Amino acid sequence: MQPEPNPCRFYVGTSGYSYAEWKEAGFYPADAQSAHMLSLYARVFPITELNYTWYQMPRAEAVERQRQKASSAFLFAAKLTRVLTHEIEPEQWPEQADQYRKGIAPLIKSGQLSAILIQLPPYFARTLANRRHLAALLDKLQGLPLAVEFRHRSWAVDRVFQELERRGITLVTVDTPALPSLFPSLDVVTNPQLLYIRFHGRNVSGWRSDNMQKKFDYHYSDEELQTLIVEKIIPMSSQARKGIIFFNNHVRAQAAENALQMIKLLEKNGFASS
Repeated sequence: MQPEPNPCRFYVGTSGYSYAEWKEAGFYPADAQSAHMLSLYARVFPITELNYTWYQMPRAEAVERQRQKASSAFLFAAKLTRVLTHEIEPEQWPEQADQYRKGIAPLIKSGQLSAILIQLPPYFARTLANRRHLAALLDKLQGLPLAVEFRHRSWAVDRVFQELERRGITLVTVDTPALPSLFPSLDVVTNPQLLYIRFHGRNVSGWRSDNMQKKFDYHYSDEELQTLIVEKIIPMSSQARKGIIFFNNHVRAQAAENALQMIKLLEKNGFASS
């Protein structure tokens, strides 16, 4: 018996798409060039999360060229640049926020920007100084589709969720190893317009090692994904119109494989997904 259709539509993809090792894993052809990977990726998935915008400030002309490599229906989420979240310079960040807004403008203009991911570092605890910076940053980026991913457990309090809800900003739901200092995996919805879910994997030893390859070396089973759908996604979906899901366990193209698994499982559970 087919489940009742769920009105919340999900778009599923991966965090980043330009990985040379994905050729060895068979996701891309062996001769694929990095410049062609987005076009190939977009034949399989409807959305991606841009990683490079964390490492460097996006430039409008480069973003426009990238946008044109996929169809006009293809969607993007983009990480906020690290100088606004990790390497903050008090006198410079407001101007840098303006630069980011200009750089990402082609995706805003085309209607292809689903969200800007404000990914905060594990050491960004809920201190007075950090609270003030985050509030000022959200004010500066007002009007953009914002989503906040906390990594430090101290932010997991109702007052934070209430403030995000007041501002219409999405709290990112994460799946990570259950380590004491990390922000917990919650099903809290702060923005009825958008759910944002990121799967980082559950490699406990990898996260403790702080080795990037080990950290994201994990493959979710169908059973794990189905449990997450039942315990997190279904309850949250009743409170939102749209959801975006990204897999960040990129080692050996496990993210792409799990994203395809998730699409099939969502459809079996009555969701319209892409």
